[in-house]
Amino acid sequence: MKVSISWALMKMLSNISDFIYKYNNGWIALGLFVLFLLFSILVLPAQASKTQVFSGDIGTPDQSFCYSNEDLYHMAELYGLEGRSSYIKARFTFDLIWPILYTLFLTTSISWVYARILSVDENLRLVNMLPFLGMLFDYFENIFAALIMYRYPQPTPIIDVLTPVLTMLKWLLIISSFLFMILGFMILIWNWYQKKRIKQ
Repeated sequence: MKVSISWALMKMLSNISDFIYKYNNGWIALGLFVLFLLFSILVLPAQASKTQVFSGDIGTPDQSFCYSNEDLYHMAELYGLEGRSSYIKARFTFDLIWPILYTLFLTTSISWVYARILSVDENLRLVNMLPFLGMLFDYFENIFAALIMYRYPQPTPIIDVLTPVLTMLKWLLIISSFLFMILGFMILIWNWYQKKRIKQ
């Protein structure tokens, strides 16, 4: 049963990956990069300022890399009722758009560059699915953290243990996505440089 579920998941990811490689191009990747950049410059700072009002120096679960369920409840307590309400609202407004945006940017950028350095039958081409998985963990993290904030001061068993794990997995996948993207462009530039040297 576990094998069939894993196979079905890999098949689905592979199909999505192939679809992106097929229909992605440089203009799409560039357009989404510009959109990502504009959002980062124009929207992120304003959202960070709003978050700072209730989070202060303690931060938020989604901005942390490693924390415990005790830390999560401590944040909920220090936020206060108004802060928890603001946190929940942000998760279902700003944080509905942001994961989609960074996922589209990373996925199309990775796909564009790896299409140029890998052959079509190489499994490493699936790295363009890392941002997609990161987005899924991001959404689950947001839902779980919002539920904990909503129920506080009542505890939320199991969910409070899973939320920090989801946050860490999200960050590992997003960081890996950026690293693979940078590595891909470095390889592409190196290959271009080598070809140029051979022609000279």
